Amino acid sequence: MHAAIYVGDMRERLAEIPDESVDAIVTDPPYHLTTGKKGGTGVASLNPNSPAGRSRIGTGFMGKVWDGGDIAMRAETWALLLRVAKPGAHLVAFGGTRTFHRVWCAVEDAGWQIRDTLAWMYGSGFPKSSNQDGVWDGWGTALKPAFEPILLARKPLVGTTAENLGRFGVGALNINGSRVEGGEGELGRWPANVLHDGSTEVVEAFPEAPGQLVDASSSSSSRKTQNVYGDMKRGNGRDGEPSADNDNEGAVGFSMKPGARRGDSGSAARFFWCPKASRADRNEGLHGMPKRHRNWSSGDKAPGTFQSEGTEREQQNFHPTVKPTELMRYLCRLIAPRGAIILDPFMGSGSTGKAAVLEGMDFIGFELDAEYAEIARLRIISRAPLFTRANVYGS
Repeated sequence: MHAAIYVGDMRERLAEIPDESVDAIVTDPPYHLTTGKKGGTGVASLNPNSPAGRSRIGTGFMGKVWDGGDIAMRAETWALLLRVAKPGAHLVAFGGTRTFHRVWCAVEDAGWQIRDTLAWMYGSGFPKSSNQDGVWDGWGTALKPAFEPILLARKPLVGTTAENLGRFGVGALNINGSRVEGGEGELGRWPANVLHDGSTEVVEAFPEAPGQLVDASSSSSSRKTQNVYGDMKRGNGRDGEPSADNDNEGAVGFSMKPGARRGDSGSAARFFWCPKASRADRNEGLHGMPKRHRNWSSGDKAPGTFQSEGTEREQQNFHPTVKPTELMRYLCRLIAPRGAIILDPFMGSGSTGKAAVLEGMDFIGFELDAEYAEIARLRIISRAPLFTRANVYGS
């Protein structure tokens, strides 16, 4: 596997990537969670093209300059990525719950097709609320964050899905390779658009309940749902009993043993789960590098504010928004085959690159910060040093 890391602005350096050469894009772009503390007031301040509007979006998450601006909200940004993507290539992009709507619209305006929105749910979010005093005691300004939306988009196909796959090798989702373990079926559960961190809080949010209670069939005499779902067999509540309807073909589109859909019990265990990035995951391959503060709070003030007492607040990988490798592996695997080329235009400390090479894929990454780029290079080669080359190309 090979990883090519470009230091510089992705809007400029993408010119070095040939047309229709990338199989998939997996990225965690700036969320543009602006502070709103600078600039003017009134209607003019809401216009990003006005001086007041631009000043209001100068910095973003944790006071980071790279999270300010509006690069992920611009259609022209995603149009540049559309050029290098093969027809049928999928795009996966994380977003912030307050700003993702602008990113999704920009992606669609650039010519991508929105296919779905996934939800990555977790229990470790910290509410950054301004709690009130006096008669308003008990009132605040924010909810506890518990999920991040993930965009799933696709570059338009050339012909049918089958024709596009035959010509370009992309265009469909790797369903069987991304199934979730568990359930009655041998293959595992069909991948869903919900992912979670396995925390007790998230699991308890889903009640213990059976899944779909009826088996779809083309040979049923019950026809009241035929115009929506096709013919469906009447359920009798006796799970697992023999049935003459044993092929479940027709409107369902695939074969399944009778009763297989009726044993789907449990709660969030049905979905792919992956905890947030651990300390070992963040710092793997970085032994010997100097440690620096992870700024959990705004800018350089009170680093580690939201960490528990006694937690070591300095790490080699000081990037504040590291995604877990297993989550990124799952997303890469879902949208691209082994041997594919994965692109991350907002690479950060390289979680996508590390995931891609572990899935047997080549990687191209772009990063403004040279320090983050070096951290990414070391993390990428940490798990497969004998098989992976990671070159950094300076700006």
